[in-house]
Amino acid sequence: MKTIAIVCGGYSKEDVISYKSAEQIEEGLDKSRYIVYKVFVSRQAWVVKTNAIDLPIDKNDFSFIHKGVKIRFDAVFMAIHGSPGEDGKLQSYFEMLNIPISTCNAFVAALTFNKYATKAYLKGYGIESAKAVVVRNDLHVDENSIIEKLGLPIFVKPNNGGSSFGVSKVKEKGQLKEAIEKALVEDVEAILEEFIEGKEVTDGVYCYGNEITALPITEIVSKTEFFDFEAKYEGLSDEITPARLSDEQTYECQSLSEKIYKLLNCKSLVRIDYIIRDNKFYFMEVNTVPGMSKESIIPQQVRATGMSVTDFYSKLIEDAIERNK
Repeated sequence: MKTIAIVCGGYSKEDVISYKSAEQIEEGLDKSRYIVYKVFVSRQAWVVKTNAIDLPIDKNDFSFIHKGVKIRFDAVFMAIHGSPGEDGKLQSYFEMLNIPISTCNAFVAALTFNKYATKAYLKGYGIESAKAVVVRNDLHVDENSIIEKLGLPIFVKPNNGGSSFGVSKVKEKGQLKEAIEKALVEDVEAILEEFIEGKEVTDGVYCYGNEITALPITEIVSKTEFFDFEAKYEGLSDEITPARLSDEQTYECQSLSEKIYKLLNCKSLVRIDYIIRDNKFYFMEVNTVPGMSKESIIPQQVRATGMSVTDFYSKLIEDAIERNK
């Protein structure tokens, strides 16, 4: 049997979502194939919790001592949303230790965690997305110029972040400064994007045995102003899988998802978000550690294929181990 670490927690507000993902991953993993431990990562400590006892992780080799026995891991199932599990930091660490990990490499993680950089990179390959600008505390913000370029409404988000923390929809010029300040509480950069009105969809993509597969598409109908934290995690949205798309749209979306996956050199599982306007797909962002909680979208898409999440998680682990050989 292989020993697997589900790494959860992290350094951002997304840690609460990470814990939920880790619980569902642990529940779904095949216990006949894997010995599973949850590793909780925070700025204060890295620990394994067994019977309410915190066992410290030795960061020199990512191991721990349990009942006098040194436990090493055969692979890591990444469940940290945000830093340091989605931005390349832990990817670099595990790459140095030669431990297989169920996510992309450090460079791809760092690139895709930066929303603006990802959009700019994909634009070179003809992938359409909303017009955007980036602002920082040390940059002068010309509100009139921004509005002239992007129009109103404008979405203001942390450039490096997720779960809709710090996100605002700005409808009037007077709201822009406050929205930027709100985003900059969560990150050193804020991305400002033009509002594209249309249907929101999202598509999971994974690789197993060198075969890239797009999962069934999910349509998101938010009951709030936009797909914010409450809509995502507190039931204030309808998530329809498979999405209400024509066969042609479904094929186009899944083909585009697989193309983006290849262009970014993604590995394991990602989720790619789009807005459809006038029958055209606009790329929004890619999540290289998508949520796996009960409320999350990927498990819905997996079940829609007829596959169990247990079998799916096994594929992700075995693929990570095979890639590392």
